[in-house]
Amino acid sequence: MSVNRVVLVGRLTKDPEMRYTPQGIAVAQLGIAVNRFSKNEQGEYETDFFNVVAWRRTAEFASNYLKKGRLISVDGRLQQRRWVDQATSQNRSVVEIVADSIQGLDKRDESEPMSEHEIESGEPEGRSAAPARTAAPPPRSAPPARTAAPRASAPPDDDIDESDPFADE
Repeated sequence: MSVNRVVLVGRLTKDPEMRYTPQGIAVAQLGIAVNRFSKNEQGEYETDFFNVVAWRRTAEFASNYLKKGRLISVDGRLQQRRWVDQATSQNRSVVEIVADSIQGLDKRDESEPMSEHEIESGEPEGRSAAPARTAAPPPRSAPPARTAAPRASAPPDDDIDESDPFADE
């Protein structure tokens, strides 16, 4: 069994560069900077830089909604490309992350257009789990009337175990 999975969270080092193949398929190239968890001998965090390639709708999303400096997550796989350099006739290779999905994690600049998620759901990307606070709570109305939920029929008597080892006696 083989596994080739990469998950990164970092900041875009440049705006995504969008291109199209001769067949009309969208492809975008991105750069992402990811800080390491530990400090080096000088007490500083080091940063790794990775090249990311996105295809089709993921490429279009990145090109339309992401800009340099945005905090993003990338879920994808590693892939090695090989070619012969025409100028030097040397074999070259590069390892890239091929993105299956890209998501913006921080709040977008208000001048940027809304993402598909924001348009469809009406919720901004990167929204925190805590609700926004307002100056005054909204007026409270009477709680809705409760209706009794239908009761399920009781299991037959021989299936009931009345002993409860955790009950206080």
